[in-house]
Amino acid sequence: MAVYLDYNASAPVDPRVLDRMIDVYRLHYGNADSRTHTYGTDAKEIVAESRKTIAEILKVDSTDVIFTSGSTESNNMAILGLLEYALETGRNHFITTAIEHKSVLEAMKYLQSKGCVVDYICPDESGRIKASQVLELVTDKTLLVSMMHVNSETGIIQPIEEVGEALAGTKTYFHVDGTQGFGKLNDALRNTKYNMLSITAHKLGGPQGVGALILRRDKTYRRPPVKPLLFGGQQERGFRPGTTPVALVAGFGMAAKLCDQEAAMHMKKCQEIKDNFLKAIESLNYVVNGDQQYCLPNTINISFTGVDAEGYFVSLKDEYAFSNGSACNSGSHAPSYVLTAMGLDEKRVSEAIRISWDANVKADFSSLRRYVESVI
Repeated sequence: MAVYLDYNASAPVDPRVLDRMIDVYRLHYGNADSRTHTYGTDAKEIVAESRKTIAEILKVDSTDVIFTSGSTESNNMAILGLLEYALETGRNHFITTAIEHKSVLEAMKYLQSKGCVVDYICPDESGRIKASQVLELVTDKTLLVSMMHVNSETGIIQPIEEVGEALAGTKTYFHVDGTQGFGKLNDALRNTKYNMLSITAHKLGGPQGVGALILRRDKTYRRPPVKPLLFGGQQERGFRPGTTPVALVAGFGMAAKLCDQEAAMHMKKCQEIKDNFLKAIESLNYVVNGDQQYCLPNTINISFTGVDAEGYFVSLKDEYAFSNGSACNSGSHAPSYVLTAMGLDEKRVSEAIRISWDANVKADFSSLRRYVESVI
């Protein structure tokens, strides 16, 4: 069976997390909003425990944790939830980057269709946005800056702490898409001054289908003026109606806790895997995309000169499972919009592959080397 190397798209569920979820499915199947019997109370306590776990990890109040179906929904809530306020107040300027996840970019395009103004910032070849690029665009009409913590295609860490510090105390809200950073760089998230943070479970060994939006209150105890996108109930403090998926939430809480406890060990082992990969391809003609000084140790985006990326997926599908970009864009054969925004030429983009892993991956990259050598 092929070695799975697409963890930035979705990580396998940690067995300990799966055991916890199975226990909940079997024994704790009540609706968390059923208040007339112990099954409902039991389910509510499980949800509260996971909410508290995530809040403690991020050093926020547990009431600031709003469970969603994942980062895509969280990103949409954070951005589109401000549309009404933007139109009412005339503060209709938004800032984001050209390398964000599609759930941010498409939401921003929708804002534009409603009369809002959006600035999209491109990085240079390093793949890293400069904080000054963001801050020089902020005006008294800027309602929101939305910026990812770590890019899913390149693994490049963005300067969210610097941007957050500069925006703190201003009228501009700061939203961070923490999808790839949560569970790996929790210290950075704890030290960042943001108003909203999107996170998800399935990038860190948790289940698909559950995430959260952190809606922090300011010194006056006011949250960002986000309006719900869905209607039908008062679950999640009215921001997100619908029956809470108790088992998924329990899995999310456990995955988050395990990652927070084991992050240092995991990152060390991930760096060893990256070092082994680079050693395995030694002397081959390639270029790594993105400044590795700012790259997560579990990710590499690399272009082998003269080898088209599509060839890997056909020839090596029985040995490796990796990608050439974000899963949100995998249905398209268009060049990577992230690498294109970095200013890379079309040939280099067409040759790029993304490999991502966790600490438990055991991969021999000799087959990949042989394939590259045979093509060249």
